[in-house]
Amino acid sequence: MPERVTAPKIRAMKGNQKIVCLTAYDQPSAAIADAAGVDLILVGDSVGNVVLGYENTLPVSLDDMIHHTRAAAKGTKSALLVADMPFGSYQSSVEDAVRSGIALIKAGAEAVKLEGDYVDAIQALMKAGIPVMGHVGMTPQSVNVFGGFKVQGRGKQADAVLEAAKRIEGAGAFSIVLEMIPSVVADKITRELSIPTIGIGAGPDCDGEVQVFHDIMGLHPGDPYKHTRRFLNAYEAMTLAAVEYAKGVREGTFPTKDNSF
Repeated sequence: MPERVTAPKIRAMKGNQKIVCLTAYDQPSAAIADAAGVDLILVGDSVGNVVLGYENTLPVSLDDMIHHTRAAAKGTKSALLVADMPFGSYQSSVEDAVRSGIALIKAGAEAVKLEGDYVDAIQALMKAGIPVMGHVGMTPQSVNVFGGFKVQGRGKQADAVLEAAKRIEGAGAFSIVLEMIPSVVADKITRELSIPTIGIGAGPDCDGEVQVFHDIMGLHPGDPYKHTRRFLNAYEAMTLAAVEYAKGVREGTFPTKDNSF
């Protein structure tokens, strides 16, 4: 069995090796990501809009995240499994943050990720023995504040994003996601932090990259988002397979004696 990736190992990869992160929301997708040799598997609260049909991540509950974390853990053997802390699970108090983090660790996560400049929560989680990944830039749980999914950190905002990243680093986070910020800003943050930066829509100069499983596999119709690339057109292939299945049933060519007991 491959040696397990840990939070300290991820931190030590900065400047030595690009870090590969992929989301997973269940056992099959986690098993695929793990078999591919990714370093990090993120059980993202993006499960809300990617799998559950919500417009954004805000309706996702802690129970939802526990459920999907438990499933993804079953498919993870070597990658570091990180679970998102959903909206409402840490914003109200440090105590809520610790309780939520403990619940996700008990479900099988080995670290948690939270969005924004929550220094006290990060420190408390670390004190409880829970490694924390930070997240700045376009933080989806703040979509209503931003007025939509928009690039952050342009112009005068750049310094604010950098300072937030430094505070998160100082609180003890082992890495930080930079989402939808200008590549020149992401490059500066990456150079000024001692912890790895994991980009998504943040250019090529971050220490690593995170992408949504369904996006890179092409599991949605239509054109891919600007920040991603379709490495497979699974939606088309799976739709054609379902058409063939339906045709076989209707024409009586499936099931056959070979499929019978």
